[in-house]
Amino acid sequence: MQRTQPALLTRLARVNPTAAFLGTLVLVLVALFAPGIVGGVLLLALAAGLAALLVATWPVQTPVTRAVRLLLLTLLVAGALLKIMA
Repeated sequence: MQRTQPALLTRLARVNPTAAFLGTLVLVLVALFAPGIVGGVLLLALAAGLAALLVATWPVQTPVTRAVRLLLLTLLVAGALLKIMA
């Protein structure tokens, strides 16, 4: 990481990837098993965090990676909206 990058990105770069994966997995599972609007809001919160991360890392990603991340973000938001509506 370069010194000109924001402190938040520097801190995120130090996070253990396994811990980040497990934390996200727990959040997704809680959101999927939570009833209706509660689960949907948790999924939307996760989508907002992922969108912020996507924006911050956009310049250094390849076009294929960008497309995959946008597709997954779209699917997450769609799933959250379906959970809220159901």
